[in-house]
Amino acid sequence: MTGSQVCVIIAARNAARTIPAAIASALREPEVAEVVVVDDASTDDTAKVAQAADDGSGRLCIIRFDVNQGPSFARNAAIARSKSPFISILDADDFFLTGRFGELFAGADWDFAADNIMLIRDDAATDVSKIVAPRFSADPEFLDFERFIEGNISRRRVQRGELGFLKPVISRAFLDRHGLRYDENLRLGEDYELYARAVACGARFKVIRSCGYGAIVRADSLSGRHKTQDLKRLADADLALLAIDTLPEGSKAVLRRHERHVRDKYRLRNFLDVKAERGLASAARYALASQSNLVPIVRGVAADKLEALFRHIGFSKHQHVPPRRFLMTATSAASER
Repeated sequence: MTGSQVCVIIAARNAARTIPAAIASALREPEVAEVVVVDDASTDDTAKVAQAADDGSGRLCIIRFDVNQGPSFARNAAIARSKSPFISILDADDFFLTGRFGELFAGADWDFAADNIMLIRDDAATDVSKIVAPRFSADPEFLDFERFIEGNISRRRVQRGELGFLKPVISRAFLDRHGLRYDENLRLGEDYELYARAVACGARFKVIRSCGYGAIVRADSLSGRHKTQDLKRLADADLALLAIDTLPEGSKAVLRRHERHVRDKYRLRNFLDVKAERGLASAARYALASQSNLVPIVRGVAADKLEALFRHIGFSKHQHVPPRRFLMTATSAASER
């Protein structure tokens, strides 16, 4: 696929501080034919700063919304505006490592192709243009539906590494053939839902462990500020996926597990919201309304209290976040020779 043309889509909101590096990293790659930035009703100078990052090649396009629409709507608008045969999503505070697309485009037997992600703590990020990843093996593997869904069930006290965080290059032809776009009802898990639906439609989802994507981990990221109802919508999206007739029973079983996992998070968050807004009595009524509510609420509250107690008496410490880590474990390419 030498010379393949990629449209890089950057949905941005109040990203004036970080978007120049994101745009520069995309325009640096020779496979990139278009960079479409969607300023989703920012209240800062995101659009102005993005325009100033133009390299004069004619590849940068900026769309500005006056009303916030969310990342799914923004990405769909960019897809409609673009013409390239491949689409690559880049978050506004992230960046591509130099040479990213060369290894991703090796071989033509895929519909989605994703590489590893270097997760960089905000206070450890310096000049992102100079960051180089270790050389990991680029041998491809393919995700099936069950493995992908299972890879999105997070575990308590384990640093996040869900496969829904992957940022693959996507074949526009596959999306168009199956009528796929981002679910505009979702402001959380929109990537997960699109990938899951694509794999359910037969997408060949290639993954390589070599790293070409850098993600800055920030405490104030949009994904970390999701609303309680966003969790409910994501759980409801799983129910919609369960309605796909062609899914085998094994795939439906793991999908039900993911739905319960997300739904339980929603029930706990909703309990805490009700308690904060209307008091303990109202929250207790919500918890006792059904066993489905009660069990995850009791389990979640108990786990939080125990964790706080253990920290207080010194048995447990705050989770250490290393300056840099990788979404997927990988072996050194050098060690395999």
